[in-house]
Amino acid sequence: MPSFMKYLGRAFVGGLLASTLAALAVKPAAAQVSSETQQRNRALVQSRFDAWSNGTGSPFELLAEDARWTIEGNSVASRTYPSKEDFMQAVIRPFNARMKAPLKPAVRNIYADRDTVVVFFDARGTALDGRPYVNTYAWFLEMRAGQIVRASAFFDAIEFNDFWARVAPTD
Repeated sequence: MPSFMKYLGRAFVGGLLASTLAALAVKPAAAQVSSETQQRNRALVQSRFDAWSNGTGSPFELLAEDARWTIEGNSVASRTYPSKEDFMQAVIRPFNARMKAPLKPAVRNIYADRDTVVVFFDARGTALDGRPYVNTYAWFLEMRAGQIVRASAFFDAIEFNDFWARVAPTD
């Protein structure tokens, strides 16, 4: 083999080794940032659920003004709401206006993966007609800069639809 071929082979292997080592050196730093983001997002969502449970706040305070909230499935409220205000006006305020005692969450678990926080929780409250409202939820919350920018919510649509049809909201 000519000597220049050996040189090219060594240069190629050396370059490949250098780029591989450089890529490996970046991964731990990126993983650390991702881990810090996960912890921060999880703690932020947990704090808002704690405040909701205590009657001093709610996770909806974390919604960005242009957040897109999608209620998945086949409930009467299932669709994508293109902004915080649209979601609050169409779902949250009418929901709360149907309640005698506010909905209180009991978190089963909160999971975080990079910019996404998943909250698995039960919630119960008393409707205006005196009957309990009890449902189980899974919310997938995409976070940016400490705010929810996109959400997908899953829950028992049969329970929700019954409540929504049975109880008229107060003004």
